[in-house]
Amino acid sequence: MFEVLDLGRLGYRDAWDRQLQIAEGVSQGGPDTLVFVEHPPVLTLGASFHEENLLKSREEIGALGIELISTDRGGDVTFHGPGQIVAYPIFDLGRHGKDLHKWLRNLEEVLIQTLQTFGVQGRRFAPHTGVWVEDRKVAAIGIKVKRWVSIHGIALNCNNDLKPFELIVPCGIQGYGVTSLTLETGRDVSVQEGRSALTRSFELLFR
Repeated sequence: MFEVLDLGRLGYRDAWDRQLQIAEGVSQGGPDTLVFVEHPPVLTLGASFHEENLLKSREEIGALGIELISTDRGGDVTFHGPGQIVAYPIFDLGRHGKDLHKWLRNLEEVLIQTLQTFGVQGRRFAPHTGVWVEDRKVAAIGIKVKRWVSIHGIALNCNNDLKPFELIVPCGIQGYGVTSLTLETGRDVSVQEGRSALTRSFELLFR
């Protein structure tokens, strides 16, 4: 089983520091830990980031009160902000098959099962990582694995403002939109609901 830690609303860098602290403990035999957090507005730039996927200058983005932070996770650029639940499963993959491909597919499955909780049909969209509703992306995935311990994770749009995604080419994938649980269900879906549903889905898959 795993422990659950809710950091509430916390800046991206501070949450990243917490991840690294927890990952060190997990690598030394500590329990797998599922960390939840809601970030203030931030664009994170992954290891595969391409500058042309910013559709505004860094100065213009900063003037909107949105941070830009380079990270070591996989993928390109994505947005985090209030109303989006971010889950960082800091798991020792030695306990879960030591298979990166399987790990990513399992994270997608967690999200697909979570969407089903709300009556929303999610899907994979190979070769891209993440989960989609038809041609709209509802959840992003970006991880880094070191010594078989995974950090970073998944971001599920609950009731967040989607306009900041217009500043970027989300995850570097041209021609597709983004969506949220609130849009897809036609009712307000809070981060608390999203967090509870994600926790249940992780428990079902990793118990």
